[in-house]
Amino acid sequence: MHKMVVALGGNAISDPATPGTIADQFAQSRATSVVLANLIDAGHQLLITHGNGPQVGNILRRVELAAGEVYPIDLGLCVADSQAGMGYMICQCLANELASRGRKMHPTTIVTTVRVDADDPAFSDPTKPIGIYYTKEQADRHTTNDGWQMKEIAGRGWRRMVPSPRPLEILQLDAIRSLFDAGQVVVAAGGGGIPVIHVADRGYEGVEAVIDKDLTSAMLAVELEADTLAIITGEDAVYRDFGTPGKVKLDVLVVADARKMFQAGQFPAGSMGPKIQAAINFLTSAASADVQVLITTFNELEAALDGRAGTRIRP
Repeated sequence: MHKMVVALGGNAISDPATPGTIADQFAQSRATSVVLANLIDAGHQLLITHGNGPQVGNILRRVELAAGEVYPIDLGLCVADSQAGMGYMICQCLANELASRGRKMHPTTIVTTVRVDADDPAFSDPTKPIGIYYTKEQADRHTTNDGWQMKEIAGRGWRRMVPSPRPLEILQLDAIRSLFDAGQVVVAAGGGGIPVIHVADRGYEGVEAVIDKDLTSAMLAVELEADTLAIITGEDAVYRDFGTPGKVKLDVLVVADARKMFQAGQFPAGSMGPKIQAAINFLTSAASADVQVLITTFNELEAALDGRAGTRIRP
């Protein structure tokens, strides 16, 4: 039996092959729930996190289209709304799947706030793209009127860039730990958590930023003393020289080799980089040496646990 943090990527909730409507997301959540229920049936204890990039992008687009008609929603509330909505979907689909197997369980979603450093260098160098692609004219207008920082993506258009500061503290950790230790299935830290800073004399305040969900998932895995961090992505495994004809699947990695490859630029920041960094963080911070990180698709997660698929990273 493994104590697992399962970090669901966007493909586990919103299939890029579909328009991504609410009905599409429920259908994909139901498919994902079959795999999660299989893990629960096998005796594993789960905490589930998830990405929210497409959902936050759609919320921001609604805000933009409704400008002048209703009040705007800041990025922190977008993350909070998506945490609650997506958590509801995951919990409902998983509860229904478990009920079909004779298990009466009701997974719980915790809307999660994460403290970041107001002086994090990310605030002066926004690198995380969110929302839709714009024309140059539209991008210039948002830069002038809204103060957005925009970046051109070759061949596609311009996108808004926001900071992605490092997570420092999960403020609802005690509640999450209590439920997890009691054997409850918990969905937490969606989208990496709602980023806040602590301001003297005022307390916590939200900031316009997004946190990488894999880095927060690694923090949770350490704090909950999990032995397995499963990072679910669109690729079946980690590859050396990915994107080239000579790419090589990496079945097993140790931290030292993962770090060398990371430093050599094998894992770009916009794709596998944060997942490898999260793996290194977890494996080097865990209290036990008997820990592992699995990187694969959700369809191959069960096989990855048995060593038959994906990439396994060990200390």
